[in-house]
Amino acid sequence: MTNKTIKPDGWAPAKGYADGVLAADGTLYIGGQIGWTAEQKFTSHDFIGQMEQALRNIVDVVVAAGGKVEDITRLTWFVIDKAEYLARQREVGEVYRKVLGRHFPAMSMLIVAGLVEDDALLEIEATAHIGA
Repeated sequence: MTNKTIKPDGWAPAKGYADGVLAADGTLYIGGQIGWTAEQKFTSHDFIGQMEQALRNIVDVVVAAGGKVEDITRLTWFVIDKAEYLARQREVGEVYRKVLGRHFPAMSMLIVAGLVEDDALLEIEATAHIGA
């Protein structure tokens, strides 16, 4: 098997990147997901709303590759407002558990000056291992 591009059904085409790439060994690399919908539209301009959508997008890519939440092994968060993230920790935890349950993969968080999409407040990339 060679690498396979993963795009959930109904998602607008990615331009210049892949939402996910499944390698022959079952490793799924999920490109940075932001808080927009499958149609690439922002329905929330709030940190928590965008975080929930980005996590749901990650789950959609994992499921499209034949996996499940528990297959996610790593999350890397890129956040543009550290103060807001810290101030909303309770909400972050609630929404995280709503989407991913009590599954906690290895994680890193970077505070960045900006993201390519001006309306994006965060971006999360992930790695999963399908069929482990």
